[in-house]
Amino acid sequence: MVQQHDSLTEYNRKRDFTRTSEPKGAARRSKPGKLFLIQKHDATRLHYDFRLEWKGVLKSWAVTRGPSINPHDKRLAVRTEDHPLAYGDFEGTIPEDQYGGGTVMLWDTGWWEPDNDPDEGLKEGKLKFHTHGQRLRGGWTLVRMKPREGEKRENWLLIKEDDEEADPDGESLLMENLTSVKTGRSMEEIAAGRGEKKARIWQSNKRTAENVKAGAVATEKAPPRPSAEMQAGTKPAFQRPQLATLVSEAPAGEDWLNEVKFDGYRLMVAIGKGGVTCFTRTGLDWTEKFPDVVEGFSKLDCQSALIDGEAVAASETGSKFSALQKALKSGGETRFYAFDLLHLDGKDLRGKPLTERKQALKTLIETLGGSRSVQYSEHVRGNGEKVFQAMCRAGQEGIIAKRADAPYREGRVGSWLKIKCTKRQEFVIGGYSPSDKRGRAFASLLVGAYQGGKFVYQGRVGTGFDEDMMADLASRFAKLRIDKPAFDAVPREIARGAIWLRPKLVAEIDFTEFTDDGHIRHGSFEGLREDKEAIAVTLESEKPVSTKSVRKNAAAREAPSTVSTSKTTPKRKETAEGDVLGIRISHADRLLFSDPDITKIDLARYYGVIADRMLPFAARHPASILRCPQGPDHQCFYQKHAGEGFPDEIHQVPIEESDGDVANYLYVDDAEGLVAAVQMGTIEFHIWGSTIDRLDAADRLVFDLDPDPSVTFETVKTAAVDLRETLEAIGLKSVAMVSGGKGIHVIVPLSRKAAWEDAKAFAKALSARIADQDPDHYIATMSKAKRKGRIFIDWLRNERGATAVAPYSLRARKGGPVATPVTWEELTGLDAANSFHIPDILGRIEDGNDPWAEAGDWKQSITKAMLKAAGAES
Repeated sequence: MVQQHDSLTEYNRKRDFTRTSEPKGAARRSKPGKLFLIQKHDATRLHYDFRLEWKGVLKSWAVTRGPSINPHDKRLAVRTEDHPLAYGDFEGTIPEDQYGGGTVMLWDTGWWEPDNDPDEGLKEGKLKFHTHGQRLRGGWTLVRMKPREGEKRENWLLIKEDDEEADPDGESLLMENLTSVKTGRSMEEIAAGRGEKKARIWQSNKRTAENVKAGAVATEKAPPRPSAEMQAGTKPAFQRPQLATLVSEAPAGEDWLNEVKFDGYRLMVAIGKGGVTCFTRTGLDWTEKFPDVVEGFSKLDCQSALIDGEAVAASETGSKFSALQKALKSGGETRFYAFDLLHLDGKDLRGKPLTERKQALKTLIETLGGSRSVQYSEHVRGNGEKVFQAMCRAGQEGIIAKRADAPYREGRVGSWLKIKCTKRQEFVIGGYSPSDKRGRAFASLLVGAYQGGKFVYQGRVGTGFDEDMMADLASRFAKLRIDKPAFDAVPREIARGAIWLRPKLVAEIDFTEFTDDGHIRHGSFEGLREDKEAIAVTLESEKPVSTKSVRKNAAAREAPSTVSTSKTTPKRKETAEGDVLGIRISHADRLLFSDPDITKIDLARYYGVIADRMLPFAARHPASILRCPQGPDHQCFYQKHAGEGFPDEIHQVPIEESDGDVANYLYVDDAEGLVAAVQMGTIEFHIWGSTIDRLDAADRLVFDLDPDPSVTFETVKTAAVDLRETLEAIGLKSVAMVSGGKGIHVIVPLSRKAAWEDAKAFAKALSARIADQDPDHYIATMSKAKRKGRIFIDWLRNERGATAVAPYSLRARKGGPVATPVTWEELTGLDAANSFHIPDILGRIEDGNDPWAEAGDWKQSITKAMLKAAGAES
């Protein structure tokens, strides 16, 4: 039931709803996931109306110059009357003789989350929040100004927080986005009424004669007006699809349905008289390309339907876009995953909540009786972050999170969000670099995207092509050659010798990150996208210049100052309070450990100082980091893939996994990377036993002596020394590290020559031999039931992709113990494996203590004789 809301009295008083198409003020029950929007309003003077949903209404401010993404800009925001939620969909023209007369554009829309209590913030005059819009993202603050004597209006300042969405060019967002996020129209087109659907008329609750004449119907949620009910058998017309907005994190809460982000072609499938038609997202008829999908839907038990979904290559190991490309060319099998139902048997369902549409869709798909070619896209309600992590582990592209109660609306309206495991975007091919290798048509593609009306160069792509694809591209290029580049600008060294092409071909590119100059890194060609026009290709997220990078480049790089051995961590030259090595540390005073006390900034300083000792073992190794954003006493999780929003100092590398899929793994290569990981809540670093440039060659063996709780540390120390002697008898030297837990790692440095197959075989055989010779004290299997009173010789660290804790890494355990390298002589005098803490490590550095110094000169590998001596196959 729609009720008049007291805070909307002023809004209603100012308007004559028989003259303006604006909605009459009424409040609706508030729901989690609050609406955020900006309307560009050309009234007496041009301004931007900034609106935040709170308690059933839109709290509103008129920002005279529009929002700036430069944190140093403070934009005047005049508080205006509360507006009804229905106003959040309004775009059009208010008559000149009415309040606010002029043109209104829906400039941005999405959702917001408060950082402090909104009621207190509005009362006290300081509201902090994050926006998740299509254009405006990141942290913001609204601060109320002290009123001058006699001043009646309520003046606030809108200020951008200094985060990764900030940019010194504060005006760029306004200058580059001049059209509506809803209709794509300019202000001039809206004012002229061009492109406006005649059926879209805002209604008040009062049915005036003009409303009745227009055939209007009052609506509470105000979705796009559905088409008229049609006869049940009539095939529905093409509907432009709803699109997802790219965000960095999965939304929390039960109000979101989380689905797999499929890696294929978006299709709108229409069923009715005349059979089945498959439309692309732009309305192209691609029915002939998908015979399996057409055949599958031909058996659907309905008279007519319009179903939204995605076509992928049929594969038991997951879908890949490149596999779909091959399937379409060769006539291979394809599959359709249905995720939304827009029309069914003449009824328009777009205004229904998503949960109702999906239930109807599931019931409909079940009438196919387990079709292979048409399947229902399952979802998980809530637990967005866990679902996202699971999808990334499974090698999927990411997830789509959808508001459970939202209607279906074309375009990007903020109720569908996409969160990616890796960076994948569409780019336009604007040229190529010739190849000097025989039989290779080109060395790399030169690609770009449209930004602010310009075709901007975004980098080179030189991998991902097989012979057939390269030949196909070469034949297409021959028809598109031009004399001058279509790019706005190209670096001179890239332009030299390049062949230029008309920007017509759209390519799907997988890559690790954007470099500081905005170019893609480690790009891999996935295939051509023939379902999208080149002119429509823009960057999904035009990442601004990192303010952290600006600070870092400006800061002097100094060596560690005098290191304290007391129970406080070192002070290293910092650029500003809360910064370490030029990296801003948020929540710097958050206490992570006690006895000794360790705060978040203490931990960042520790990793900054220990980097010189730690990086020789950890740099450029694929890593799995243990993140505890709220501290180790709260929820922690391991992460090996970097996501959207990770700092530039944490790098990514594409790695082919055992199932054939390629995923981007994170790694660090300098002190800034370690510190940046701490800023992301990292406590522990676990690393592969190989480097990113030689992934298949082990650079160490790790034997983790993991004792049952009943086994004393003296026994574990004896076991470590015995293992050392066994290895020496075979011809391998080793070093010792106490794990920071209860065990000891016996580590064999290698010269990066041993294949993982040999490393694994050696470690497994040697561990099994030791356990067989002394079964009362050792076991070489993971079974905890059989481990009682024994030491598990964990050899499983010695295979491709396995990790072990990095030397000098802190552990997320009571007191923050450190995984510490020790000499064999020193080991004999230790009382526990967790006896070293940050002050101890810093004292060792100050004393020049480097237990593994001599190991740096060792040159050793696993020979056939060693494999035989260990009992492994030669």
